[in-house]
Amino acid sequence: MSPSMIRAQHLTKRFGAFTAVDDLSIDVAQGSLFAFLGANGSGKSTTIKMLIGLLTPSQGEVVVDGVDVIARPRRVRDRIGYMGQKVSLYQGLTLRENVEFYGGLYGLAGAALERRWCAVRERFDLAEAEAERPEHLPAGLRQRAGLALATLHQPRVLFLDEPTAGVDVHSRSLFWDRIQDEVAAGVTVFVTTHFLEEAEYCDRVSFIDAGRLIADATPDGLRARWSDGSRIRCPRPPGDAGRLREALRAAGFAIEAEPEDGAELRLRAAQLDSAALAALAAILGPALAGRVHIEQPTMNEIFTRLIESSNPTPHAGAETGP
Repeated sequence: MSPSMIRAQHLTKRFGAFTAVDDLSIDVAQGSLFAFLGANGSGKSTTIKMLIGLLTPSQGEVVVDGVDVIARPRRVRDRIGYMGQKVSLYQGLTLRENVEFYGGLYGLAGAALERRWCAVRERFDLAEAEAERPEHLPAGLRQRAGLALATLHQPRVLFLDEPTAGVDVHSRSLFWDRIQDEVAAGVTVFVTTHFLEEAEYCDRVSFIDAGRLIADATPDGLRARWSDGSRIRCPRPPGDAGRLREALRAAGFAIEAEPEDGAELRLRAAQLDSAALAALAAILGPALAGRVHIEQPTMNEIFTRLIESSNPTPHAGAETGP
């Protein structure tokens, strides 16, 4: 197992009588891509501000890259990259002038800055935007520039707070390509997003609701726990129906309708991994194995079920308050 890069224990933040984050504990492995999801007002941004040292917790502990964030908030901010919902590029300055400003904040100047910026500029495809002011750039390009500056000093940890908000679908896809490049290079990425389908890119996903952690698992683990499983449609292979049923059930598939000659098989699988797919291909045979249609439950469906589970509907006649 990879060592922890971000570790929070019993993290709590109160604003007067209001508890924004309530006894939150998370552990993010080094070099992983971690999604932190929740509705607006659930406590996501408050949590990030505590993790990067911008907000002091009411109680709890936070360690990022071996640094006690509460005791040494300035030190941890030197070792991380951060990109908020609004890209922190100074208007009135060109992108290149922004690069020089941010480079100065991290002690990068002269030849060292030039070498680093050349590498970043190429990777994020920013050469044509270098002389432009941020306010004149399209939203997708501005987001890429923001991520480029967040990685300029080669941090070991990146915190991205809803980085694709306001960006079109194509630009979002390109942006996630860059994020995955960072992870491939060994960077740990902690990301919040209100596009729940983006959690599919991540190694692990945590859901927060009303300040409390309500789920923490891999995307496949969430499906196995909080959905009815993947839906599968495929042709029915020839042969004895009884033996077909036994083979499918032995491989972990639930049959939604009794298969008949010439009918389409409709199946469900609680966990559809490579072993299950290989077993299904063997049952169908080579002529039919390529005609399998799979519908996985979406993160939106999983999130809805999670919220319903954590906030059950009161029984009829129960007191619900004002």
